[in-house]
Amino acid sequence: MINYDLGKIKALIFDVDGVLSAETVPVGMDGMPMRTVNIKDGYALQLAVKMGLRVAIITGGRSEAIPRRYNGLGVTDIYMGAAVKTRELEDFMSKYSLSAPEVLYMGDDIPDYEVMCLVGLPCCPVDAAPEIKSASVYVSHRTGGHGCVRDVVEQVLRAQGHWMAHEQAFGW
Repeated sequence: MINYDLGKIKALIFDVDGVLSAETVPVGMDGMPMRTVNIKDGYALQLAVKMGLRVAIITGGRSEAIPRRYNGLGVTDIYMGAAVKTRELEDFMSKYSLSAPEVLYMGDDIPDYEVMCLVGLPCCPVDAAPEIKSASVYVSHRTGGHGCVRDVVEQVLRAQGHWMAHEQAFGW
């Protein structure tokens, strides 16, 4: 269980590689990474959007597969090619007038560290780098790409009374 007042959370932000996809990424013949996706993570993300939470992705990746996948789930705030993720975080928080305690961020490696220090609820998968685990309020029992996103989103939605509480919960 996440030890945080989840009722405060208005926004969920995720890294891609090592969080939304597994940390091992196959590379195609064209040199482009072919990321995995977790269907249960996807279900939880689209439900979070339907229930009014702001959902964003901040990634250093540049693959066009990322916006295709996540736009299809209703995620419209996708920041790609993020070299210094704090800039994208500041843009997102300003755009929606969010304060740090209202934001959950899930990352897994050193490029996520600074962003995690700026949000109220930093989280990570169980296979995150040690420095990221130390900076996290919550370490999911699930690994990156294998349900860690579902874990945190489900906990937030349950705490806010939105998990299996509306007819929209039973479909895509």
